[in-house]
Amino acid sequence: MKILVVGGGGREHAIVRALKRTWRGEEPLEVLCAPGNPGIARDAQCFSDISDGDVRAIVDLARDQQVDLVAVGPEVPLVAGLVDECAEAGIPAFGPSMAAAKLEGSKIFSKDVMEAARVPTAAHAVVRSREDALAQAARISYPAVFKSDGLAAGKGVIICPDEQSAHEAIEQYFTEQRFGATDVIVEEFLDGKELSLLAICDGERALPLMPARDFKRIFDGDQGPNTGGMGSFSPVPEVSEAAIAELSELVHTPIVDEMKRRGTPFHGILYAGIMMTTHGPKVLEYNARFGDPETQALLPRLESSLAELMLASTVRGGLEGVELRASANAAVTITLASAGYPESASKGDVIAGLDDVPEGIEVTHAGTALNEAGQTVTAGGRVLNVTALGPTVADARAAAYAAAAKITFDGRQMRNDIAAGI
Repeated sequence: MKILVVGGGGREHAIVRALKRTWRGEEPLEVLCAPGNPGIARDAQCFSDISDGDVRAIVDLARDQQVDLVAVGPEVPLVAGLVDECAEAGIPAFGPSMAAAKLEGSKIFSKDVMEAARVPTAAHAVVRSREDALAQAARISYPAVFKSDGLAAGKGVIICPDEQSAHEAIEQYFTEQRFGATDVIVEEFLDGKELSLLAICDGERALPLMPARDFKRIFDGDQGPNTGGMGSFSPVPEVSEAAIAELSELVHTPIVDEMKRRGTPFHGILYAGIMMTTHGPKVLEYNARFGDPETQALLPRLESSLAELMLASTVRGGLEGVELRASANAAVTITLASAGYPESASKGDVIAGLDDVPEGIEVTHAGTALNEAGQTVTAGGRVLNVTALGPTVADARAAAYAAAAKITFDGRQMRNDIAAGI
């Protein structure tokens, strides 16, 4: 069995590790990765000269290597139609088609699907120009949430406490075009605790994974700008097994049904970002792939074969009768970010202490490279993820922070309140 994982971040490193750890087949499993990174290269054969956004090169690689499955990690190649191109080449691929990936590629489209499927979500308006946005800002209540329509690597959301901050956000969207030329959704602010609930889908049904909670702001206490995610933990103690099933029926099943009705069945991972409000759960967003850094906390708990789950999801109705097994242990993931993140990213800073991390702690590489001296250095905004397991969230948290403290580099940023008080 040969699987090609597409991507080069912490999520993909976690996927590679989980594929190998949970493999149950009689034949050996070979894992490839494009482009990968120095950490992934210790666990899989990497093709670092191929970008994860180069659809044609990935399909050619998959064909040349005669892989049995392409497992797509990031959203960009999904939205660009990698799964469709693999299908044309006769290669099974884990993930949604281009048409189904639009659930993540366009927040406006996603809202339309939510409304058609009657999934609870925040009230919103769409603005397509600076003038429209300023007019909308003058008549809404605050706080309010502004979101770019297209992909923005988790950074296109701005929470505005007042009209002045809304004007500043509007300048970023329409004058500076910080997130590219984009329409914008202006959304009511939802208060409560966030929950990430992912499900593996086969076009007809959704099989929910374990719940997780991530932390998007850069600073402690949920302060500062949004990032791609500064840490996560799983399980979420207040969400019972029964509640997981009920939530999935509320947020996953109607979307799978609606996408099937539209003739664009959803395969792969359907990620629901949920706000648990006093008026019930409401969906903040959908992603069409594994979350990052939720994956780094979820997959170390997985006991079912990830490869078998992925293969089953590619077949219409392939998940029928499948049960998902997970460890009773909790997992906590701490993200180590580079100086300047999320506005910028310092690169080339030497990372020390990786060899001092205790056995049993999983360190996944998110943004690293090797310098000319062969040293591991920073090469992106989020640099490393440190994940620990334990009998409780508190135990896992203590072990994760103890391990993270051993890793240092200039300008290292780390939140100190991931999973605090759980």
